[in-house]
Amino acid sequence: ALLALMLFQHSRRASRVNSAGDVITLEDQDRKLWDQTEIGEGVALLEKAARRERRGPYLVQAAIAQCHATATTAADTNWALIAGLYALLAELIPSDVVMLNWAVAIGMDKGPAAGIQRVDDLAAAGRLDGYYLLPATRADLLRRLGRANEAAESYRQALDLAVNEAERRYLAGRLAEVTAAAGGNGSTPG
Repeated sequence: ALLALMLFQHSRRASRVNSAGDVITLEDQDRKLWDQTEIGEGVALLEKAARRERRGPYLVQAAIAQCHATATTAADTNWALIAGLYALLAELIPSDVVMLNWAVAIGMDKGPAAGIQRVDDLAAAGRLDGYYLLPATRADLLRRLGRANEAAESYRQALDLAVNEAERRYLAGRLAEVTAAAGGNGSTPG
């Protein structure tokens, strides 16, 4: 299961960043660049592991990665199945990061309003303070809800916490988009 997970993740390596080194989100990646041989090997290994192994974290994580890797388009992603798999993973690994990923899956399956409540609950607990993906996730869900001013504030928080330059450029770009959508209210980083 671990090898299957690694193959699914590695299969997307050519599409994760553009020629300038900027981050390309999973939904915007060119799936024609994904290594279909590695995906096929991952599927075969995961099927074999599912028959031989008891349900463990790597098996569930690989199943989540398979859902992404085998979806023909981002719109074809089976978010309901992914949300269910994150529910299983949360039982096996009860961590706040898993809960954050589960909130994303719920937001993609049921709509951003369904995910934002879970993200806000995680924020209120305070255990992910300082983790840039918490405000970044909140910002994305708010953006999808059309709440540009709130999304901009969350993007600013994420930008303040992010240390990787490629991620900072991505967040700054999103901040500029939502700031423009909000009628130019707020400032963008310099």
